[in-house]
Amino acid sequence: MQVQDQAETAQLLAELRQEHRDLDTAISQLACAIGRDELQLTRLKKRKLLLKDHIARLESKLIPDLDA
Repeated sequence: MQVQDQAETAQLLAELRQEHRDLDTAISQLACAIGRDELQLTRLKKRKLLLKDHIARLESKLIPDLDA
């Protein structure tokens, strides 16, 4: 992976982590709300899990391959 690719990946990771934190906050607020929308809550949780998976894949791309 080239340096520029690593920088772009690191920037994307930072953005995805921020979105993940924002979703966590939104989920917490919606879960405590009176008359909450269960469907919306489920969608937010699913989006958060997808982000977590995407973050994990990107982090593994940043780890250099070592020859055995």
